[in-house]
Amino acid sequence: MAVLVPRETPKTWRLQEVLVTEPGTIRRAIGAAAIGNITEWYDFGVYAYFEPTIRKVFFSGLDETVGTIATFGLFAVAFLIRPIGGLFFGPLADRIGRNKVLATTMVLMALGTFAIGCIPSEASIGIWAPILLLVARLVQGFSTGGEYGNAMTFIAEYAPDRRRGFLGSWLEFGTFAGYLLGAIVVTVADATLTEDQLLSWGWRIPFFVALPLGFVGVYLRSRLADTPAFAALEREAEEREKEMKQPNEARRLLALWPYMLVCMGLVLVWNVTNYMLTSYMPTYVTDTMPKLEGLTTDTSTTSQVVQIVVILVAMVTIPLLGKLSDRIGRKPIAWFGAIGLVVLAFPMILLVRAATPVSIFAGLMIMGFLLICFSATMRSTLPSLFPTEVRGGGLSIAFNVSVSLFAGTTSFVVGTLVGVSGDLNWPAYYLIIAGAIGMVSLWFLQEP
Repeated sequence: MAVLVPRETPKTWRLQEVLVTEPGTIRRAIGAAAIGNITEWYDFGVYAYFEPTIRKVFFSGLDETVGTIATFGLFAVAFLIRPIGGLFFGPLADRIGRNKVLATTMVLMALGTFAIGCIPSEASIGIWAPILLLVARLVQGFSTGGEYGNAMTFIAEYAPDRRRGFLGSWLEFGTFAGYLLGAIVVTVADATLTEDQLLSWGWRIPFFVALPLGFVGVYLRSRLADTPAFAALEREAEEREKEMKQPNEARRLLALWPYMLVCMGLVLVWNVTNYMLTSYMPTYVTDTMPKLEGLTTDTSTTSQVVQIVVILVAMVTIPLLGKLSDRIGRKPIAWFGAIGLVVLAFPMILLVRAATPVSIFAGLMIMGFLLICFSATMRSTLPSLFPTEVRGGGLSIAFNVSVSLFAGTTSFVVGTLVGVSGDLNWPAYYLIIAGAIGMVSLWFLQEP
C-alpha cells in the first residue's frame, strides 16, 4: 500500500503470505479485464467521432452551437452517475468478489451501447429521442462506475509485484484498442456511406457491434476465478464478510481521506488529458477549429486518419513505458507527463491550430505521449493506495468522483468555453490546470 509519510522498516514476508499465480491465468485475467475497457472505449470512440451525426439525429431542431453543447452534455451526463455506480459496485466487489461484479458491469455496458443504436431519431419521436439517449447514457455511466476501478483492482491483485507496471499497462492497451476500433468503424462508415444513409440508418451499425463484444467479455470473465489476493482474504477472514456492513466500510474509507485526495488528483490529470485527446479533439479539429478559423479546406478525413495513427503509436508505446516503470518506478514517468502538460500545452494546441496534416499529427502526438505517461503507470499506482479489504470501494469511489466532476466533463466544459468565448486556446488552459494538479498530487505520493 502506498503511503504519504516515510516508510517504516520493510516487512519480512513469510512463505505462506506470498501469492503465486500461474502465467497462463495471469494472461487470461488481463484479457478478461481488458475486454471491458475495449467495450467501454469503443462506445466513446464511436460517440466522439460521430458527434456531428448524433447532433443531427437527436438535436436537429436546435442551433448548431447549442446542438453541439447538448451532444457533449449527453456525453458528460453519463459521468455524473459514475460515482453512484462506484458506490454500488465497488463495495459490492469487496464483499462478493471482483469477477462477479465485472461480469455484471460488462453486460450492462454492452446493453447500454446497443440500446443507443435502437433509438428512433428526433424527427420520428420528437423530444423522446434525446430522453431515451439520456437513459442509455445513464446505464452506461452506472455500469462504467463499477467497471473501471474494479478492473484496475482485478489486474493489480493478479499481477506479480515486479511486473505489475507492464501487465497493468495492457489494460490501458485495451482502452486505446476500443477507442481505435470505434474510430475506424466510424471513419469507414463516413467514407463509404452518403450523409443521407448515415443519418437514416448508417450511424446505428457501430453501436450494434457492442453487443457481440460484450458477449465475448462475459465469456472470458466467466472462465476466471477471483483474484488471488481476494481469495486469500476470504480464506483468512471468512467472518469479516458476514460482519462487515456498509457503515463500517464507509468509516474505513473516510479514515483514508488523504489517499482518496491523492487518487482523485492523479485521476484528474490522467483523464482530463485522456478525454481531451480522445473525446474533444476529434470535434475540435474537424468541426470547431475550421469554423472559428475560417478554413476553406475540408480537413475532416485527414484529421481522422491522423488521430487513428496517433492512437496506434500510443498503443505500441504503452506496454514499453509500463515495463520501464517496473525498473525506474512509476513516479518519474508520471512527473514527466504532469510537467509536460504545463510546459507543452500551448505549443501542442498551436500546432493543431496550424491545420496542416504534419502539424496536427505533431500536436496530437505530443498530447498522446504525455497521456501515456499516465496511462502506463496509473493502472499499477492507484490500486496500491488502498488495502485489499476496501480497495474496490476506495478506488471506485475516488476514481469515479474525480472523473465525474472534472475529467468526463472535459468535452462539455471546454466545448462550451470555446463556443462562448471564441478562444481556441481553452484546451491549453485546461491542460495546464490539470498538469498543475497532477504535480501537487505526485508531490504527496510515495513510490508504490
